Amino acid sequence: MSQTDSGSNPEYVNARVRARRAKLFDDDDYRKLIRMGPGEIARYMEETEYEESMNALGSRFSGVDLIEYALNRNLASNFEDILGWANGRIYNQIAAYLRKFDTWNVKTILRGVYAESPTEEVEADLIRAGELGDRRLQRLLEAQSIEDVVEQLSDTIYGPGLADAMEEYENTQVLVPLENAVDRAFYEHLLEAVGTVEDVDSPAALYKEFLQAEIDFRNVRNALRLARSGSDVDPAEYYIEGGRLFDADELAQLVNNTDELVARIRDSPYGSQLSTALNDLEQAESLIGFERALDAALQEYADHLSHVFPLSICPVLAYLIAKEREIDNIRAIARGKEAGLDEDEIEAELVTI
Repeated sequence: MSQTDSGSNPEYVNARVRARRAKLFDDDDYRKLIRMGPGEIARYMEETEYEESMNALGSRFSGVDLIEYALNRNLASNFEDILGWANGRIYNQIAAYLRKFDTWNVKTILRGVYAESPTEEVEADLIRAGELGDRRLQRLLEAQSIEDVVEQLSDTIYGPGLADAMEEYENTQVLVPLENAVDRAFYEHLLEAVGTVEDVDSPAALYKEFLQAEIDFRNVRNALRLARSGSDVDPAEYYIEGGRLFDADELAQLVNNTDELVARIRDSPYGSQLSTALNDLEQAESLIGFERALDAALQEYADHLSHVFPLSICPVLAYLIAKEREIDNIRAIARGKEAGLDEDEIEAELVTI
């Protein structure tokens, strides 16, 4: 994805994004899918905007495999379309944010190598919407060790952090240091690109506000996972700088008290926009339920920022999150059906607003 210096065009991009968002699946669509088998889900998708991806891949795959590959292909196609509409500053912001899929792919490959998963299973989970090209991803898929993956990424934004995290990985044989190094590199580069923002009502300020919210919610999720894992690892060690809600020590103290954690978020700058989602957080009986509610809360916050300043990148970010949520929901339904889960179990896996 090359950058361009021509004039930024947020009005045009956001108009196109609004049209795309109107086509996303709603709760009625999910209820229909939950009642279907994998074959019926595939046929239903052929009658939606996934038709092109389903038809292009239908001769090579079938069932849940077809759905998986079609979802990832459609996601990448959507984001390439958005980049094709954008110019200037908004292009550069979108392109930088779409590196999150490089981050996803790197972590997916690290996990695949760590678990010695078949290459085809790892490849099915890749989303080719970032800046790491097909050739690089193929070489990473062929890596035989964690050390090989880290070496191949030495010339990317992830290189320095991964190199620093290798010693701890080698000592603990736990992937968390490497995964968090990847996340840190992504957010550090995003925030560096935004820089210092003087005008608090500017599009750049809202963009930074969204990134800070995403970092805050990422920190909460990471800390909770570590706390629930039973590991002796200190959550503060894997804190991502750049948020505005917690410092590392405070977050480490809150992770074992969900009530206090939710109260802290409710009293934060996010509280007034996230009251419904926070109620869901309080009622969540498991870590999975808590994480689903966090995802819903971030979507709600992005939507709020989109309405505050519609000529910023925020409507694009809100759409990107909503599109990812749709992909994740359809995947959860298809996988759940394949695994023989009942409708209630599948519905519990979905993120809805």
